[in-house]
Amino acid sequence: MNELDSAPSVDVAVVGAGIAGLAGALELRDAGFRVAVLESALVPGGVMGTAEIRGYRIEVGPNTVQVKGAMRAFLERHDLTGGLVPASPASRHRFLVRGGRLEPVPLGPLGLLRTPLLSTRGKLRLLREPFVPVGRPHEETVAEFLGRRLGPEAVRALAGPFLTGIYAGDERRLGAAAVFPALVEMEEEAGSLLRGALRRSRRPVGPAGLRGSFSYRGGLGGLARALASRLGEALHLGARVEEIAPRPESAGGGFELGYASPGASGRLAARALLLATPAPEAARLLEPVAPQTARALASVRYAPIVSVAVGVDPRACREPITGFGFLVPREEELSLLGCLFMSQLFAGRAPAGRELLTCMLGGERWPEAVHVPDRELARRIQADLERVLGLRDQVEVLHVHRYPRAIPQPGVGHPAAMEEAEAALGDAPVALAGSWRAGVAVADSLASGTRAAEQLASRL
Repeated sequence: MNELDSAPSVDVAVVGAGIAGLAGALELRDAGFRVAVLESALVPGGVMGTAEIRGYRIEVGPNTVQVKGAMRAFLERHDLTGGLVPASPASRHRFLVRGGRLEPVPLGPLGLLRTPLLSTRGKLRLLREPFVPVGRPHEETVAEFLGRRLGPEAVRALAGPFLTGIYAGDERRLGAAAVFPALVEMEEEAGSLLRGALRRSRRPVGPAGLRGSFSYRGGLGGLARALASRLGEALHLGARVEEIAPRPESAGGGFELGYASPGASGRLAARALLLATPAPEAARLLEPVAPQTARALASVRYAPIVSVAVGVDPRACREPITGFGFLVPREEELSLLGCLFMSQLFAGRAPAGRELLTCMLGGERWPEAVHVPDRELARRIQADLERVLGLRDQVEVLHVHRYPRAIPQPGVGHPAAMEEAEAALGDAPVALAGSWRAGVAVADSLASGTRAAEQLASRL
C-alpha cells in the first residue's frame, strides 16, 4: 500500500474502503481501469470489523450477513466463497421478548396460526390481506403500509421488532418503498402480497443467493481484509479526502482530490469518482461540484447504536442460550433493542464454558445511549438479561463500540430523492454507493458498490 505521491493520476478515485468501496474498486480494476482507494481509517472495512479479546472473537459492526444473489456472484468472481462460514442450524430459531420472557418467532404460515404473539383477532386479520384494496405505498410509512395490508397488531407484534433488528428504527417513520421494495412491488403488480408472492414463486428470478446467515473466516473483518489484499497498492489507508474540485478541460478534466494522511498531504487527479462514504461525508465532498446532489445526501438521517459484547456463564441463566438471539418490542420498555447469541451461531467465538452475547442499545428509541458511560450501559444490560434470561451472575463486559451515525433511516420518498440526487449529477463521471443508497445490509451495500462501478465503466 504505497504513498499516493507515486500514483498522482488515476482513472477512478474511490473514496471509502467499506464493503461498497472495496467491491466497487475491485470491479473497476478488473475491468481494466487504474484505481486508487482513499480511506481515512487505518484499517479497511468501514463499520465491518472483528476483534480478538480474552479468547472471544467479537464483531464490532455487522455480526452476520445474508449472501444475496449479487453478493454471491461477486464472491464467486473473485474466488472468495471458500471463506464463507455458515451459521449453525440453530440460527433458524429466533425469539421476541413478550412479558419479559422469550417467545419463538413464527416460521411459516402454520407458525403464524399457532403463535401466541398474535391474538385470534390478529390472525384472522391476516387472512383478509388478499381482499385489501391497493393503496399508495410510495406515500406510506412501513406502519401505514403493513397496517393497511396486515393489520396494526401484526405491525406492533412482528414488523416493528423485525425493523428494530435491521434498522434500529421506527416503523412509523421508515418509508415502505425504501424498506420493503419487494412487498410494495407485489401490491402494485398483483394487488396483494399473497398473490404477488405466488406469482413470483412461479417465474424466473435473478441470480440465487445462499440460504441462511453467514460470517467469514476470521470474522467479517476477515472478509474486509480479503478484499483489501486483492487491491494491493491501490488501497491507501489513513488518507482522508479533504476536498474535491473539478479540473479544467485544459488539464484533462475530471477531478482533483486533496487528501491528508499522517504527517503528509497531497493531491490526486482522477477522471471519475466513486463516493462510498456515509451520506453526510459524501454531501460535504460533493458540495463544490454537485450542490443539488449534496443537499439531498445531507438530508439522510441516521440512527445511533451502541454495540456491547459481553461474556456470560450459561449455567447462571434460567433460559437456555440457544438460537440466533432475541429482539425487544417497544412495549417491553427494556434498554436493549436486541441481543445476538454469537457463540451459538459460530464456533470458536467464546472460551469453553462461556457464551458470547452481542447486546444492542440506542437506535431511534434511545439515541442518547451513545453518550451514556460504560458503567451505566453495563448496569442496564445486566438488569435486562436478568429479566429475560434469568441471569444470576455478573456479565463480563468485553467491548463497547459507539456508532453515533450507525444505520441510515430512509423515510417516505427516500428512493425518489436518491434517484433525483443521482439524476442531478447528469453526465458527470460520479457514482454513489453505500448503505444509505438502497439497503442497509452488508449484501446491499456491496451490491451498491458493484452497481456504481458498472455505471462508471459505461461512462469512461
